[in-house]
Amino acid sequence: MKNVDIRVTVNGQLFEKTVPVNKTLLRFLREDLFLNSVKEGCNEGECGACTVLVDGCPVNSCLVLAAEMDGKTVLTTEGLADDARLHPLQEAFLEAGAVQCGYCTPGMLMSGIALLNLYSHPTREQIRKEMEGNLCRCTGYDRIADAVLLAVQKMDAAREEAAAGHLSEPSFAGIDPDFNEKWNAAYIERQ
Repeated sequence: MKNVDIRVTVNGQLFEKTVPVNKTLLRFLREDLFLNSVKEGCNEGECGACTVLVDGCPVNSCLVLAAEMDGKTVLTTEGLADDARLHPLQEAFLEAGAVQCGYCTPGMLMSGIALLNLYSHPTREQIRKEMEGNLCRCTGYDRIADAVLLAVQKMDAAREEAAAGHLSEPSFAGIDPDFNEKWNAAYIERQ
């Protein structure tokens, strides 16, 4: 089996690893980096349990090879919280009751972050559309949509509080205010 060397940043930490060319990103994250929030569900890219962000875009890590991650940035659920507190989306999932068995939650959270990069104030329809690649058998999707909307309120409140105190705007892991601009520029470049 052929191996390749990769340099990949995962949750803000640079890793230099040698990986088999056929190892999926899912297996790499779980087996090599011990990031167990990335779940193996269908292993066919249908359920979304293994969703992570690669350079800000959601991907099913069961369908992507680790060897393709050379020079990329990967964010998993472990990278959302800072040392002091949960990410506002994680808090909102708990408060809205969007977590039941928890198996799909990491993938839902990562898709939620990607959604918030596309729409800073999404509608329920936009939430349903952007989250349709993630399956949940426990909660139903209304609570998940409620959680995303609650997270928006939490982030807006944190921004308002910072502005009132003349503090710098807070940053939230995975949330890139310039994402749309970068994505559009990359899309145009590919044309």
